Amino acid sequence: QVQVVESGGGLVQAGDSLRLSCAASGRTFGNYAMGWFRQAPGKEREFVVGISYSGANTYYADSVKGRFTISRANAKNTVYLLMNSLKPEDTAVYYCAAHSTYYSSNWYTYQYWGQGTQVTVSS
Repeated sequence: QVQVVESGGGLVQAGDSLRLSCAASGRTFGNYAMGWFRQAPGKEREFVVGISYSGANTYYADSVKGRFTISRANAKNTVYLLMNSLKPEDTAVYYCAAHSTYYSSNWYTYQYWGQGTQVTVSS
């Protein structure tokens, strides 16, 4: 089992930055690829970004490419999501998830999920 807990969400204005954190515990964190997803009210869960277990490889959704940056600190069992130039359409609950194989863009392939953290961007 891997437990993940997100933090860092909040209410910001358009153009602001925010950094989310995802703290993991349980089995060896460094063995898992990690992903960030988001879900806005009335919409399906959407892939945001994924990172390989080592951190050497990342994959971003086109909607956030160039604005968001994912990183991980395996020694701290933590994944970060730095979000710059936030837009109102980034408003959603952001979820962190662990994948035993690779940083898939398909949410249903992830094994472990956090409870989510709300990000609200006002215009």
